[in-house]
Amino acid sequence: MSGPIISLTGVTKHYGSFQALQPTDLDIQSGEFFSLLGPSGCGKTTLLRTIAGFETPSGGVVRIDGADMAGVPPNRRPTNLVFQSYAIFPHLSVAENVGFGLRRSTQSKAEKAAAVEEALGMVGLEGYGPRPTHAMSGGQRQRVALARALILKPKVLLLDEPLSALDKKLREQMQGELRRLQRQVGITFILVTHDQEEALIMSDRIAVMFEGQIAQLATPEALYRQPDTRQVADFIGVMNFLPAQFVDGSAEIAGLGRVDLPDNEDGSGVVGLRPETLQVLYDGADAPARIAEGDVVEVTYYGDMTYYDVRFDGADKPVTISMKNLAGRAVLERGARARVGWDPRALVVFRD
Repeated sequence: MSGPIISLTGVTKHYGSFQALQPTDLDIQSGEFFSLLGPSGCGKTTLLRTIAGFETPSGGVVRIDGADMAGVPPNRRPTNLVFQSYAIFPHLSVAENVGFGLRRSTQSKAEKAAAVEEALGMVGLEGYGPRPTHAMSGGQRQRVALARALILKPKVLLLDEPLSALDKKLREQMQGELRRLQRQVGITFILVTHDQEEALIMSDRIAVMFEGQIAQLATPEALYRQPDTRQVADFIGVMNFLPAQFVDGSAEIAGLGRVDLPDNEDGSGVVGLRPETLQVLYDGADAPARIAEGDVVEVTYYGDMTYYDVRFDGADKPVTISMKNLAGRAVLERGARARVGWDPRALVVFRD
């Protein structure tokens, strides 16, 4: 990556008295797959549309490839936006939709046709040019929208929740294809999504947003393993929270007992544990670093995984534990007594 293709400095956005974007500084690298992740109304789409030029910032500077975008309309920016609804023209063929942005180009008819075929090839729709778009599946229409955006060879492709209308299986397939496509074309992709799993799977880096500001910017692994705040931890995947009291370099954790945490000041807070860092111990299992005991209060079976809610002795609320359903491994029933292994290295501390 050679440097930031997108640079935001102090960018804000107001709608009357409502501030949709708090002052935002952000650099997005050339060739990066970058995601803006957060709940509805957090400002992620406003930020994307501000980069695209469909929203004018109330303050701050947007630079794309080093150039200030003040006063530059969307069609003059080196970006293209794939809308959530795809915005496909149903009365036009696939080729006519893909080539729509070339209608004012000085290219010859043959050059335009070749460009359309090249774009269709990128998204796996070779030979689909003559087909009517109204007869295509949701996944195929999504690819048409991508091809139409890519044919103009933007430096940045902006994706506003492009997979939200697809069913689960097709959505998962398209996540992999979008990642492959981004690597193939080598340009910057900026994805807006509220789906945490989607962002973790596809992104080089993720900006998690709440209430118009970036709460944390990091790689998927860093966000998942070391969230900066309880709010981020609660939003990214599943996190168990247990009350803790910190005294003299150790913590007394509800249901888990005392553990050394030397870098923490005295006081109260919570510790977080991901479900996969806890292990239900069966007969003959190797003993882990620490063991806690409790009762199974709920069992959710997913086929490949079983999720257990276990209330530890001395804890008010149950924790969630995820276990692979290996051959020969029994699924516990509600009411069963469980021994649970855990490792203090998996603890994430959040102070009050």
